[in-house]
Amino acid sequence: MSGHVEIEYCTQCRWLPRAAWLAQELLTTFETELTELALKPGTGGVFVVRVGDEVVWDRREQGFPEPTAVKRAVRDRVAPGRTLGHSER
Repeated sequence: MSGHVEIEYCTQCRWLPRAAWLAQELLTTFETELTELALKPGTGGVFVVRVGDEVVWDRREQGFPEPTAVKRAVRDRVAPGRTLGHSER
């Protein structure tokens, strides 16, 4: 499985702080599983999280993500079967 995560965020909406915070959450949780986490500037209200080439969260369809929901989606792709501990409850 890919250890590459990309968070594409809208620069016009000033969503860099939100994207950076989510990136920090993911890097902290999956420090041994992720090989790279990229922040990709975008426009038009985009906020999309990808693992490899697969979209695991799209704000347009799902709203802004709670970190736990994104962690679950990423975990299912980079560390299947791993528990997320207290944040899974």
